[in-house]
Amino acid sequence: MTAPLATEFVVLLDDAGSPIGQHDKATVHSSDTPLHLAFSCHVFNSEGLLLVTRRALSKTAWPGVWTNSFCGHPGPGESIEEAIVRRAKRELNIEVLDVRAALPDFRYRAVDASGVVENEICPVFIATTTSTPSPADDEVAEFVWADPVALAHAVTATPWAFSPWLTLQLPALSKAGLLDR
Repeated sequence: MTAPLATEFVVLLDDAGSPIGQHDKATVHSSDTPLHLAFSCHVFNSEGLLLVTRRALSKTAWPGVWTNSFCGHPGPGESIEEAIVRRAKRELNIEVLDVRAALPDFRYRAVDASGVVENEICPVFIATTTSTPSPADDEVAEFVWADPVALAHAVTATPWAFSPWLTLQLPALSKAGLLDR
């Protein structure tokens, strides 16, 4: 008999970004999503290509759109860096190296076509890997290693094909010179 999965929790935040509680991750994203802590991670390989993933069609919010390498939520008492390592393994089966904050104050709110709201304080990180991704089917439909400049052009030309957080993060990363590898 398989043991039931443990409930994952996200950290709820007040408007100033201070923790005020926790909520079941499985039900936090709705039409009235409370502000909570998340992260985004952009992973580069040794050739300077950026790992871009297409969200699984089974995802609650923005199914099937292209996005950054992976995202997630640190649990209560877990550092963002620990959560990044955990989610890299879970979503892509990769080891991340040289994890560093790129946009530590990134915050956004977006509503998808089904009415699901993302409402997150979401620091953005950059990392590298030497691993070959082997994505979890419930997280990632497909992936590509993309030239960051070509990706930026694609996002500008067809923003509807990408997650709203990627369309906001990529220009900021570019402006900061963090896409130049």
